[in-house]
Amino acid sequence: MILVTGATGNVGYPLLANLEDAAVPAAAVVRTDAAAVDLPPRVQHVVGSLDDPPPPEVLQQFDQVFLLSPDIESQAELEIAFIDALVAAGHRPRIVKMAYDGFQDPDCAVRFMHNHRLVATHVDRTGLPVVYLAPTMFMEELVGSTDAIRDEGLLPVPAGAARVALVAARDVADVAAAVLAGKAEVDDGEVVVLTGPEALSFADVADRISSVFARVVEYAPVTPEVARSALRADGLSAWQVDGRLELYEWVS
Repeated sequence: MILVTGATGNVGYPLLANLEDAAVPAAAVVRTDAAAVDLPPRVQHVVGSLDDPPPPEVLQQFDQVFLLSPDIESQAELEIAFIDALVAAGHRPRIVKMAYDGFQDPDCAVRFMHNHRLVATHVDRTGLPVVYLAPTMFMEELVGSTDAIRDEGLLPVPAGAARVALVAARDVADVAAAVLAGKAEVDDGEVVVLTGPEALSFADVADRISSVFARVVEYAPVTPEVARSALRADGLSAWQVDGRLELYEWVS
């Protein structure tokens, strides 16, 4: 049976729906029973969280764990605590962990990747079997530009001339479901890099948006300072904003 963390997010929710459609037994971790209302219909759940894992007798029911948590400063600490709870439960489930492409590069200084490397190092110490899913930038990153696209016909991104094969969260969920269900053969320790079908500049992305919405949208490369103000206005913490800007600098 499969245990899914991050179950109500852009990847976790469609992953659970895929597993349900394939009749693969799975359960979601939710903080309260009431939170289960946000899960796909008929999906089982257990109460817990990364920092307050389900008890050992519950964790022992699962032979695979999909490990996903938000990009926050305490991400590594939370995931490590959950991994330790799995080990303490006395069995050895396979972990399928979400990361970012680049975390496997020790020279990549983006804080998101650093967090994932800390978790990967800890998993290695435990000896638990693990597979890493490492997407490039998510296409959903562009959602924050919706107002500028609609109101000004601009795609404001601090990415210079970077070319990125943006990947959709639903496509990542499809791959995760295939790995967890045994339909995709991957070896323990393998890093599966997930990309979109082609690397596009953000000017190319603006052209694609223009075609879809039948209006002219232009790429407007903005400075990190302008991007910082916009990201903070979107509700991101200072740590998350710095990480996002590091990510754009890295892909550039």
